[in-house]
Amino acid sequence: MRTFRSARRRAAAPVTALAPVVAATLLLSACSTGSAASEGDPPDSTTASGEAAGFPVTLDNCGTEVTFEAPPQKILTVKSTTTELMLSLGMGDRMVGTAFSDGPLPEDLAQEGTDVPEISDAVPSQEVVLGLEPDLVFAGWESVFAADGAGERDSFADFGVNSYVAPSACQGEGYKPDSLTFDDVFDDIEEAGRIVDANDAAEALVASQREILDGVDPVEGAPSVLWYSSGTDTPYVGAGSGAPAMMMEQLGMENIVADVDDTWTSLGWETIVERDPEVIILVDAEWNTADDKIDRLESNPATAGIQAVRSGSYLRIPFAASEAGVRNAQAVADLAEQYEALGS
Repeated sequence: MRTFRSARRRAAAPVTALAPVVAATLLLSACSTGSAASEGDPPDSTTASGEAAGFPVTLDNCGTEVTFEAPPQKILTVKSTTTELMLSLGMGDRMVGTAFSDGPLPEDLAQEGTDVPEISDAVPSQEVVLGLEPDLVFAGWESVFAADGAGERDSFADFGVNSYVAPSACQGEGYKPDSLTFDDVFDDIEEAGRIVDANDAAEALVASQREILDGVDPVEGAPSVLWYSSGTDTPYVGAGSGAPAMMMEQLGMENIVADVDDTWTSLGWETIVERDPEVIILVDAEWNTADDKIDRLESNPATAGIQAVRSGSYLRIPFAASEAGVRNAQAVADLAEQYEALGS
């Protein structure tokens, strides 16, 4: 039995350019999941009897031990980040459903997700989940597995269904990343690849994302920036240790909320006005659009005087790209391009 534990968790959520990644990973996945094993086969190959090599796999996932006796064949994803990861690894034909989408799939993944039904626009009930007879429920938020949500993890285990949370979304002590990095995101991709027997596809995806990041130079001048996600009376913003902070750091920008040790936080308008960001990154969601946020900022006399508002220095990012996942690398490239365009 192979057991994987991540050292970082044991220590005491407009991106369209995924096509090359998807094409490469789908090809590798197709090649690696159906061949008979021989000496020198990769770890995600199968044996002549059809059993996947390297299984069972046991994981310490957010403090819950999960054992995969074989690669899951009926996967339900909850949240866009998990849906997009599974599709990027070529798992569309193994997905029995998705739920709680944060928006439409990127253009390059839409075709792969055509035949995957969306069972709910919110967290589905356990009754609905079990009706699909999944062998894996893959959640983008740990809170999905609650009694008033999709059901607790122990309960799923009693039904013989594995549960798994994207490790970067773990919240428990010793499991929540101290400060999320791209290496953490890439570790998550590779761990998911082990679970679904798509190691080669995961490695190709990570390599492609590293290449994207290598092609992005930090912006000049280290501008101060606010990552504005939602909220009207009290804005909800990217804080100092999550995916927004990771992307701002990669861009060479100075996060005005870097002093808050959390993924997200509420921040009063008075503090935002006082810290006076030069750039505002706006999360664009169907239920809270970037345009709505701009109208709010420009119509309020207090916020209208912020440097970023006076100069119209707004960058936009889709909601799904603002959480740790396969969109983050391309989001960095897109934000860098948007910032460069501000000066043109």
